Amino acid sequence: MKSKIKVGILFGGQSVEHEISILSAQSIYESIDKEKYDVVLIGIDKQGGWHFSDEQIFLEYNASRRLKSLTNKIDQQLALIPGRKVDFLYQLSTQEKTKPVDVVFPVLHGTNGEDGSIQGFLKLSGIPFVGAGILGSAIGMDKEVTKRLLRDADIPIPHYQVVRQVDSNRIDPLQIQAEFGLPLFIKPANLGSSVGISKVKVVDEIKPAIDIAFLYDQKILIEECILGREIECSVLGNEHPEASLPGEIKPNHEFYSYQAKYLDENGANLEVPAKLPDNLIKKIQEAALKVFQVLEIEGMARVDFFLQEDGKLLVNEVNTIPGFTQISMYPKLWEASGLSYKDLITRLIELAIERAERDQKLKTTYEEY
Repeated sequence: MKSKIKVGILFGGQSVEHEISILSAQSIYESIDKEKYDVVLIGIDKQGGWHFSDEQIFLEYNASRRLKSLTNKIDQQLALIPGRKVDFLYQLSTQEKTKPVDVVFPVLHGTNGEDGSIQGFLKLSGIPFVGAGILGSAIGMDKEVTKRLLRDADIPIPHYQVVRQVDSNRIDPLQIQAEFGLPLFIKPANLGSSVGISKVKVVDEIKPAIDIAFLYDQKILIEECILGREIECSVLGNEHPEASLPGEIKPNHEFYSYQAKYLDENGANLEVPAKLPDNLIKKIQEAALKVFQVLEIEGMARVDFFLQEDGKLLVNEVNTIPGFTQISMYPKLWEASGLSYKDLITRLIELAIERAERDQKLKTTYEEY
Protein backbone atom coordinates (compact mmCIF):
# COMPACT_ATOMS: atom_id res chain seq x y z
CA MET A 1 0.00 0.00 0.00
CA LYS A 2 1.36 3.40 -0.96
CA SER A 3 2.25 5.50 2.09
CA LYS A 4 0.54 8.84 2.57
CA ILE A 5 2.38 12.10 1.93
CA LYS A 6 3.01 13.94 5.21
CA VAL A 7 1.93 17.56 4.93
CA GLY A 8 2.98 20.12 7.51
CA ILE A 9 0.45 22.94 7.80
CA LEU A 10 2.44 25.91 9.09
CA PHE A 11 0.41 28.70 10.68
CA GLY A 12 0.37 31.55 13.20
CA GLY A 13 3.56 33.57 12.92
CA GLN A 14 4.95 36.92 14.07
CA SER A 15 2.50 39.07 12.17
CA VAL A 16 -0.55 41.23 12.70
CA GLU A 17 -2.28 38.61 10.53
CA HIS A 18 -1.44 35.82 13.00
CA GLU A 19 -5.08 35.26 13.99
CA ILE A 20 -6.30 35.13 10.40
CA SER A 21 -3.64 32.53 9.67
CA ILE A 22 -5.19 30.24 12.29
CA LEU A 23 -8.57 30.49 10.59
CA SER A 24 -7.04 29.59 7.21
CA ALA A 25 -5.11 26.65 8.72
CA GLN A 26 -8.28 25.33 10.34
CA SER A 27 -10.14 25.30 7.02
CA ILE A 28 -7.28 23.53 5.24
CA TYR A 29 -6.95 20.95 8.03
CA GLU A 30 -10.67 20.18 7.97
CA SER A 31 -10.85 19.86 4.16
CA ILE A 32 -7.55 18.27 3.10
CA ASP A 33 -7.87 14.81 1.54
CA LYS A 34 -6.90 12.62 4.52
CA GLU A 35 -6.90 9.50 2.34
CA LYS A 36 -3.90 10.97 0.50
CA TYR A 37 -2.23 13.02 3.22
CA ASP A 38 -1.22 12.71 6.86
CA VAL A 39 -1.31 16.15 8.46
CA VAL A 40 1.22 17.60 10.89
CA LEU A 41 0.11 20.88 12.47
CA ILE A 42 2.97 23.29 13.18
CA GLY A 43 2.15 26.54 14.94
CA ILE A 44 4.41 29.58 15.33
CA ASP A 45 3.56 31.80 18.29
CA LYS A 46 3.96 35.58 18.30
CA GLN A 47 7.33 35.29 20.05
CA GLY A 48 8.61 33.18 17.14
CA GLY A 49 8.55 29.80 18.90
CA TRP A 50 7.62 26.75 16.83
CA HIS A 51 5.37 24.03 18.30
CA PHE A 52 3.54 20.93 17.21
CA SER A 53 -0.19 21.47 17.60
CA ASP A 54 -3.30 19.35 17.30
CA GLU A 55 -6.89 19.99 16.30
CA GLN A 56 -7.66 21.11 19.86
CA ILE A 57 -6.26 24.53 18.99
CA PHE A 58 -9.09 24.98 16.50
CA LEU A 59 -11.75 23.83 18.98
CA GLU A 60 -10.45 26.33 21.52
CA TYR A 61 -10.43 28.98 18.83
CA ASN A 62 -14.08 28.40 17.93
CA ALA A 63 -15.16 28.26 21.57
CA SER A 64 -13.73 31.73 22.21
CA ARG A 65 -15.76 33.25 19.32
CA ARG A 66 -13.02 35.82 18.86
CA LEU A 67 -9.62 36.09 17.24
CA LYS A 68 -6.83 34.91 19.54
CA SER A 69 -3.13 34.06 19.38
CA LEU A 70 -1.23 30.81 19.86
CA THR A 71 0.12 30.29 23.36
CA ASN A 72 3.88 30.48 23.83
CA LYS A 73 4.79 27.05 25.28
CA ILE A 74 8.51 27.36 25.98
CA ASP A 75 8.82 23.77 27.26
CA GLN A 76 7.38 22.41 24.01
CA GLN A 77 9.38 24.40 21.47
CA LEU A 78 10.94 22.92 18.38
CA ALA A 79 14.47 23.53 17.17
CA LEU A 80 14.94 24.07 13.44
CA ILE A 81 17.68 22.15 11.65
CA PRO A 82 18.23 23.33 8.05
CA GLY A 83 19.36 20.67 5.60
CA ARG A 84 17.75 17.73 7.41
CA LYS A 85 14.72 17.59 5.11
CA VAL A 86 11.97 15.39 6.60
CA ASP A 87 13.31 15.65 10.18
CA PHE A 88 14.22 19.33 10.10
CA LEU A 89 12.27 19.91 13.35
CA TYR A 90 13.74 18.71 16.65
CA GLN A 91 11.76 18.45 19.90
CA LEU A 92 13.81 20.36 22.51
CA SER A 93 12.09 19.14 25.68
CA THR A 94 11.98 15.39 24.94
CA GLN A 95 14.93 15.26 22.50
CA GLU A 96 12.88 12.74 20.55
CA LYS A 97 12.77 12.35 16.81
CA THR A 98 10.02 14.61 15.49
CA LYS A 99 7.15 13.87 13.17
CA PRO A 100 8.44 13.67 9.59
CA VAL A 101 7.22 16.16 7.00
CA ASP A 102 7.39 15.64 3.22
CA VAL A 103 5.92 18.97 2.13
CA VAL A 104 4.94 22.15 3.97
CA PHE A 105 1.81 24.21 3.34
CA PRO A 106 2.65 27.67 4.76
CA VAL A 107 -0.47 29.59 5.74
CA LEU A 108 1.45 32.49 7.24
CA HIS A 109 -0.21 35.68 6.03
CA GLY A 110 1.89 38.83 6.05
CA THR A 111 5.22 39.61 7.71
CA ASN A 112 7.75 36.78 8.17
CA GLY A 113 5.51 34.38 6.29
CA GLU A 114 4.47 35.82 2.96
CA ASP A 115 7.62 37.86 2.30
CA GLY A 116 10.14 35.12 1.46
CA SER A 117 11.41 34.57 5.03
CA ILE A 118 9.82 31.16 5.59
CA GLN A 119 10.29 30.26 1.93
CA GLY A 120 14.03 30.82 2.30
CA PHE A 121 14.24 28.62 5.37
CA LEU A 122 12.27 25.82 3.72
CA LYS A 123 14.39 26.12 0.58
CA LEU A 124 17.57 25.73 2.66
CA SER A 125 16.00 22.74 4.38
CA GLY A 126 15.27 21.09 1.03
CA ILE A 127 11.57 20.76 1.81
CA PRO A 128 8.94 21.30 -0.89
CA PHE A 129 6.49 24.04 0.03
CA VAL A 130 3.21 25.35 -1.33
CA GLY A 131 3.04 28.77 -2.95
CA ALA A 132 5.47 31.29 -4.37
CA GLY A 133 9.23 30.92 -3.98
CA ILE A 134 11.59 33.35 -2.27
CA LEU A 135 11.70 35.96 -5.03
CA GLY A 136 8.01 35.92 -5.93
CA SER A 137 7.05 36.09 -2.26
CA ALA A 138 9.33 39.04 -1.54
CA ILE A 139 8.18 40.93 -4.63
CA GLY A 140 4.51 40.28 -3.97
CA MET A 141 4.77 41.43 -0.37
CA ASP A 142 6.43 44.75 -1.15
CA LYS A 143 3.77 46.92 -2.77
CA GLU A 144 6.31 49.45 -4.03
CA VAL A 145 8.50 46.85 -5.75
CA THR A 146 5.36 45.24 -7.16
CA LYS A 147 4.24 48.55 -8.65
CA ARG A 148 7.66 49.34 -10.10
CA LEU A 149 7.82 46.00 -11.92
CA LEU A 150 4.25 46.30 -13.17
CA ARG A 151 4.90 49.85 -14.38
CA ASP A 152 8.01 48.71 -16.25
CA ALA A 153 5.94 45.96 -17.88
CA ASP A 154 3.38 48.56 -19.05
CA ILE A 155 0.69 47.16 -16.77
CA PRO A 156 -1.57 50.01 -15.57
CA ILE A 157 -1.47 50.85 -11.84
CA PRO A 158 -2.83 53.74 -9.72
CA HIS A 159 -0.65 56.83 -9.24
CA TYR A 160 1.45 56.50 -6.07
CA GLN A 161 4.35 57.94 -4.11
CA VAL A 162 6.65 56.08 -1.73
CA VAL A 163 7.83 57.66 1.54
CA ARG A 164 10.53 56.19 3.77
CA GLN A 165 10.54 56.82 7.49
CA VAL A 166 13.91 58.58 7.32
CA ASP A 167 12.27 61.19 5.04
CA SER A 168 9.01 61.52 6.99
CA ASN A 169 9.90 64.98 8.37
CA ARG A 170 9.88 66.38 4.83
CA ILE A 171 6.28 65.45 4.12
CA ASP A 172 4.09 68.43 3.21
CA PRO A 173 0.36 67.57 3.48
CA LEU A 174 -0.60 70.42 1.18
CA GLN A 175 1.73 69.16 -1.55
CA ILE A 176 0.28 65.67 -1.15
CA GLN A 177 -3.23 67.05 -1.47
CA ALA A 178 -2.23 68.99 -4.57
CA GLU A 179 -0.69 65.90 -6.22
CA PHE A 180 -3.27 63.24 -5.32
CA GLY A 181 -6.44 65.14 -4.53
CA LEU A 182 -8.80 63.94 -1.82
CA PRO A 183 -9.73 61.36 -0.79
CA LEU A 184 -6.50 59.36 -0.99
CA PHE A 185 -5.07 56.22 0.63
CA ILE A 186 -2.03 55.85 2.88
CA LYS A 187 -0.75 52.35 3.61
CA PRO A 188 2.33 50.37 4.75
CA ALA A 189 4.33 49.00 1.82
CA ASN A 190 4.74 45.54 3.38
CA LEU A 191 1.57 44.28 5.03
CA GLY A 192 -1.76 42.67 4.26
CA SER A 193 -5.37 42.36 5.45
CA SER A 194 -5.70 46.16 5.11
CA VAL A 195 -3.86 46.66 8.42
CA GLY A 196 -2.47 50.19 8.81
CA ILE A 197 -4.41 51.53 5.82
CA SER A 198 -6.24 54.85 6.08
CA LYS A 199 -8.63 56.51 3.68
CA VAL A 200 -7.90 60.22 4.05
CA LYS A 201 -10.71 62.66 3.28
CA VAL A 202 -9.35 65.97 4.58
CA VAL A 203 -5.84 67.40 4.60
CA ASP A 204 -5.60 67.39 8.41
CA GLU A 205 -5.89 63.58 8.37
CA ILE A 206 -2.79 63.10 6.21
CA LYS A 207 -0.14 63.35 8.95
CA PRO A 208 -2.00 61.08 11.46
CA ALA A 209 -2.56 58.49 8.70
CA ILE A 210 1.15 58.56 7.85
CA ASP A 211 2.03 58.05 11.52
CA ILE A 212 -0.29 55.02 11.69
CA ALA A 213 1.23 53.45 8.57
CA PHE A 214 4.77 53.93 9.94
CA LEU A 215 3.81 51.87 13.00
CA TYR A 216 3.87 48.80 10.74
CA ASP A 217 6.61 49.46 8.18
CA GLN A 218 9.65 51.61 7.44
CA LYS A 219 8.23 52.41 4.01
CA ILE A 220 4.73 53.59 3.16
CA LEU A 221 2.73 54.39 0.04
CA ILE A 222 0.48 57.32 -0.74
CA GLU A 223 -1.99 56.39 -3.47
CA GLU A 224 -4.72 58.06 -5.43
CA CYS A 225 -8.27 56.96 -4.68
CA ILE A 226 -9.65 55.04 -7.65
CA LEU A 227 -13.38 55.12 -8.32
CA GLY A 228 -14.39 51.77 -9.70
CA ARG A 229 -15.32 48.17 -8.97
CA GLU A 230 -12.99 45.97 -6.91
CA ILE A 231 -12.34 42.82 -8.92
CA GLU A 232 -10.22 39.83 -7.85
CA CYS A 233 -8.87 36.88 -9.82
CA SER A 234 -7.18 33.71 -8.53
CA VAL A 235 -4.15 32.24 -10.31
CA LEU A 236 -2.85 28.68 -9.91
CA GLY A 237 0.18 26.93 -11.41
CA ASN A 238 3.92 26.95 -11.98
CA GLU A 239 5.27 27.34 -15.53
CA HIS A 240 1.79 27.17 -17.07
CA PRO A 241 -0.57 28.99 -14.69
CA GLU A 242 -4.34 29.21 -15.04
CA ALA A 243 -6.71 31.99 -14.01
CA SER A 244 -10.09 31.55 -12.34
CA LEU A 245 -13.29 33.37 -13.07
CA PRO A 246 -13.10 36.83 -11.48
CA GLY A 247 -15.13 37.90 -8.46
CA GLU A 248 -16.18 41.26 -7.08
CA ILE A 249 -15.83 42.76 -3.59
CA LYS A 250 -18.63 45.12 -2.56
CA PRO A 251 -17.59 46.63 0.80
CA ASN A 252 -20.26 47.94 3.14
CA HIS A 253 -17.59 49.93 4.99
CA GLU A 254 -15.67 52.97 3.78
CA PHE A 255 -13.28 50.51 2.10
CA TYR A 256 -12.40 46.80 2.40
CA SER A 257 -10.74 47.22 5.81
CA TYR A 258 -9.61 44.64 8.39
CA GLN A 259 -12.92 45.11 10.21
CA ALA A 260 -14.89 44.59 7.00
CA LYS A 261 -12.92 41.45 6.14
CA TYR A 262 -12.85 39.66 9.48
CA LEU A 263 -14.80 41.30 12.31
CA ASP A 264 -18.06 42.37 10.69
CA GLU A 265 -20.18 39.55 9.27
CA ASN A 266 -21.83 42.10 6.98
CA GLY A 267 -18.63 43.98 6.18
CA ALA A 268 -18.75 43.17 2.47
CA ASN A 269 -20.66 41.25 -0.16
CA LEU A 270 -18.68 38.87 -2.35
CA GLU A 271 -20.11 38.36 -5.82
CA VAL A 272 -18.71 35.09 -7.18
CA PRO A 273 -18.38 35.07 -10.09
CA ALA A 274 -18.59 38.77 -10.87
CA LYS A 275 -21.28 39.92 -13.29
CA LEU A 276 -19.12 40.84 -16.26
CA PRO A 277 -19.32 40.34 -20.03
CA ASP A 278 -17.25 37.50 -21.48
CA ASN A 279 -14.77 39.81 -23.21
CA LEU A 280 -14.03 41.60 -19.93
CA ILE A 281 -13.65 38.31 -18.05
CA LYS A 282 -11.06 37.24 -20.61
CA LYS A 283 -9.26 40.58 -20.30
CA ILE A 284 -9.07 40.24 -16.50
CA GLN A 285 -7.83 36.65 -16.68
CA GLU A 286 -5.13 37.54 -19.20
CA ALA A 287 -4.04 40.49 -17.06
CA ALA A 288 -3.90 38.31 -13.93
CA LEU A 289 -1.71 35.74 -15.69
CA LYS A 290 0.63 38.46 -16.96
CA VAL A 291 0.96 39.95 -13.45
CA PHE A 292 1.64 36.47 -12.01
CA GLN A 293 4.48 35.88 -14.46
CA VAL A 294 5.96 39.40 -14.43
CA LEU A 295 6.27 39.19 -10.64
CA GLU A 296 7.98 35.75 -10.79
CA ILE A 297 5.23 34.05 -8.80
CA GLU A 298 4.54 30.32 -8.77
CA GLY A 299 2.02 28.13 -6.99
CA MET A 300 -0.75 30.58 -6.23
CA ALA A 301 -1.69 34.22 -5.97
CA ARG A 302 -4.76 36.39 -5.89
CA VAL A 303 -4.54 39.43 -8.15
CA ASP A 304 -6.67 42.43 -7.18
CA PHE A 305 -7.87 45.01 -9.70
CA PHE A 306 -9.82 48.23 -9.94
CA LEU A 307 -12.23 48.29 -12.87
CA GLN A 308 -13.13 51.87 -13.83
CA GLU A 309 -16.34 52.96 -15.54
CA ASP A 310 -14.56 53.44 -18.86
CA GLY A 311 -13.39 49.80 -18.78
CA LYS A 312 -9.80 50.60 -17.81
CA LEU A 313 -8.26 47.94 -15.58
CA LEU A 314 -5.71 48.92 -12.91
CA VAL A 315 -3.77 46.45 -10.76
CA ASN A 316 -4.11 47.19 -7.05
CA GLU A 317 -1.95 44.44 -5.50
CA VAL A 318 -1.22 40.72 -5.32
CA ASN A 319 -1.40 38.26 -2.43
CA THR A 320 0.85 35.20 -2.62
CA ILE A 321 -0.68 33.60 0.50
CA PRO A 322 -4.26 34.84 0.25
CA GLY A 323 -6.91 34.12 2.85
CA PHE A 324 -7.72 30.41 2.69
CA THR A 325 -10.88 29.85 4.69
CA GLN A 326 -13.89 28.21 3.07
CA ILE A 327 -15.39 31.68 2.50
CA SER A 328 -12.18 33.40 1.33
CA MET A 329 -12.14 34.78 -2.19
CA TYR A 330 -9.20 32.73 -3.50
CA PRO A 331 -10.80 29.28 -3.01
CA LYS A 332 -14.33 30.56 -3.71
CA LEU A 333 -13.22 31.75 -7.14
CA TRP A 334 -11.75 28.35 -7.93
CA GLU A 335 -14.90 26.64 -6.71
CA ALA A 336 -16.92 28.83 -9.09
CA SER A 337 -14.46 27.83 -11.83
CA GLY A 338 -15.03 24.10 -11.23
CA LEU A 339 -12.24 23.22 -8.76
CA SER A 340 -13.47 22.27 -5.29
CA TYR A 341 -11.77 23.46 -2.10
CA LYS A 342 -10.52 19.95 -1.36
CA ASP A 343 -9.14 19.46 -4.88
CA LEU A 344 -7.56 22.92 -4.81
CA ILE A 345 -5.56 21.94 -1.72
CA THR A 346 -4.45 18.74 -3.46
CA ARG A 347 -3.42 20.62 -6.61
CA LEU A 348 -1.35 23.13 -4.61
CA ILE A 349 0.50 20.31 -2.85
CA GLU A 350 1.14 18.60 -6.20
CA LEU A 351 2.51 21.84 -7.63
CA ALA A 352 4.85 22.21 -4.65
CA ILE A 353 6.25 18.72 -5.16
CA GLU A 354 6.54 19.20 -8.94
CA ARG A 355 8.54 22.41 -8.46
CA ALA A 356 10.85 20.79 -5.91
CA GLU A 357 11.51 17.86 -8.25
CA ARG A 358 12.20 20.31 -11.09
CA ASP A 359 14.65 22.34 -8.98
CA GLN A 360 16.44 19.22 -7.73
CA LYS A 361 17.57 18.53 -11.30
CA LEU A 362 19.73 21.65 -11.27
CA LYS A 363 23.42 21.02 -10.70
CA THR A 364 25.06 22.31 -7.54
CA THR A 365 28.60 21.30 -8.53
CA TYR A 366 30.57 22.86 -11.38
CA GLU A 367 31.75 20.52 -14.10
CA GLU A 368 33.77 21.37 -17.19
CA TYR A 369 32.26 20.30 -20.49
